[in-house]
Amino acid sequence: MPASARPAARTASLAGAAALALALLAPAQAAHAAPIAGSLVLAGGAVAPTNSAVYGTFLTKAGGSGARIGVITAASDVPANDPHASDPGTCSNSVCNGAYYVDLLKNTYGAGDAQWIPIDLDHIANNSSPTVINQINSMTGFFFGGGDQSRLVTTLLKSDNSDSPALAAIRARFAAGAAVMGTSAGTTIANGRDMVTGGESWDGLRYGSYTTVSSSHPDDLTYRPEGGFDFFTSGLLDTHFAARGREGRITRLAADTAHTRAFGIDEDTALVVTRPGSADETDAVVGTNGVSVFDLRTATVGTHSGYRSIDNVKWSYLTSGDTYTPATWTATSNKPSYAPSTGTVGTRWSDVFSSPNSPTDHSYQMVKMAKELVNAGRSTYQYGISYESGPTFEADLTKGTGYQAWKSGTAVSFANLNTRLYVY
Repeated sequence: MPASARPAARTASLAGAAALALALLAPAQAAHAAPIAGSLVLAGGAVAPTNSAVYGTFLTKAGGSGARIGVITAASDVPANDPHASDPGTCSNSVCNGAYYVDLLKNTYGAGDAQWIPIDLDHIANNSSPTVINQINSMTGFFFGGGDQSRLVTTLLKSDNSDSPALAAIRARFAAGAAVMGTSAGTTIANGRDMVTGGESWDGLRYGSYTTVSSSHPDDLTYRPEGGFDFFTSGLLDTHFAARGREGRITRLAADTAHTRAFGIDEDTALVVTRPGSADETDAVVGTNGVSVFDLRTATVGTHSGYRSIDNVKWSYLTSGDTYTPATWTATSNKPSYAPSTGTVGTRWSDVFSSPNSPTDHSYQMVKMAKELVNAGRSTYQYGISYESGPTFEADLTKGTGYQAWKSGTAVSFANLNTRLYVY
């Protein structure tokens, strides 16, 4: 099926070259009208309870031993829908997840206090409760747990997309200096406009992006045009990133929705945002893996073999200790510069988008392919293909203008690796 065709039951979003042309004329997101005194700790999900680099940073930003943390687990389903609700060891619902994070933040990381904010799908009305608002106003930090970001939309935004009283109170505390941490859906909800809501890379590249979810096409790339809570305004956000091969989906969504920058945060890793939304914003990486930054300012959208193609995307991959400055679009590393003079790449890579349909676990496949190229001093190009066929998408990586790399021990970072996604 050519890229311009769409199944009749599915509604396509704005897509392609026209959208990207608009992006080149405007910043990725508008800056906040007033400076934000609080910080963001945006984790990609699956944060180990022992990851002191992530949790410890959040506690420090929230006030250290004097921190008072409000735990929000409204992205989780309610106990009635959890078959393991009565088992503290296996339960996964808003109440038991709230208890878990309260215990973790108080008893493992030493917060002065941590309390569950009793808002979930069973207690939506609490988003306007004076008692809950007073509870929120006493906090120096807020932790948003994972699950499904649509539940956070339902529980904390009004039907007209304005803030509920509870979210307005959280926003005011954030503006005044409170720290906000999210993990998985709790990070995704920090998005401004065009928040990703689901989908796989191959399906996004194949069919484009949609504003409605289709039960017959569960792997569609979908998004919410109104966005999330607008805490982070420097570009699109995506989570569980390289582990689930989401490079294709966020690049396609950015191109379709006129964004010139997107961030993908890996598991057990966080992006720490200081002075968010200001000209002085600084984004630092902490944790086990990395954060991808995609620069689409010079990207070109076209067709190749009858399907959508995206070329000239600049991909940076930053690891612990590295920083990114949105105002200047620059990455900085505390690691030594790395430009090996020997070594070549191997054969073509497969399953570069870490397909859930593959019988083999290829987590972080595209990052591994990129690191092979970085380590190959005599090679300037490497490529790989999708697991799915009909069509097969190819990802080409090239060391071009502006490319640089850093390495310390086994930790490798790079900036401005030219990326092309197309049907080969």
